[in-house]
Amino acid sequence: MALNFNPLLSFTFLQKGNHNHGLPKFSMSRKVENTKNTQKQQVLHSMPPHKIEIFKSLESWVEENVLIHLKPVEKCWQPQDFLPHPGCDGFHFRVEEIQKRAKEIPDDYFVVLVGDMITEEALPTYQTLMNITDGVRDETAASSSSWATWTRGWTAEENRHGDLLNKYLYLSGRVDMKEIEKTIQYLIGAGMVR
Repeated sequence: MALNFNPLLSFTFLQKGNHNHGLPKFSMSRKVENTKNTQKQQVLHSMPPHKIEIFKSLESWVEENVLIHLKPVEKCWQPQDFLPHPGCDGFHFRVEEIQKRAKEIPDDYFVVLVGDMITEEALPTYQTLMNITDGVRDETAASSSSWATWTRGWTAEENRHGDLLNKYLYLSGRVDMKEIEKTIQYLIGAGMVR
């Protein structure tokens, strides 16, 4: 079964019972387009002026209605809250429990978890795109504008999701993490086409 959702990615399941040397059931392969002859044109403005004005006019609304939903770091859950702590007694037993329970989860669920994790791991690309969007621009990555503050807060939130998924998938033993890591590197390195 192959699920293609990005020209750079192709998810492929190995047939059950056809594992080589105990490799996980899940592997990934990549498709890379030849971009040597492709001339990319830089987009100087992503929106017409009237749309930029809409974003600017919403600054105070974002500050009053969106930023209030960003929690202080100390009040947020962290990935380690849901995972065994490596320094505690019983760590290896808890990892074995995760692996035992993960064996019962259908392969299709792992396709979704891996896809979600890859999306979360590509956050640098998304934040870069938002930082350069007209009307939101955060060229210093430290702007105090409402849009920039929200973008950084949202990125920090999503990063925690990716960290938790990454660690769970690693501990589950069900996926080929090296292939996933290479896929993430290809994805981020390729950038985004708008």
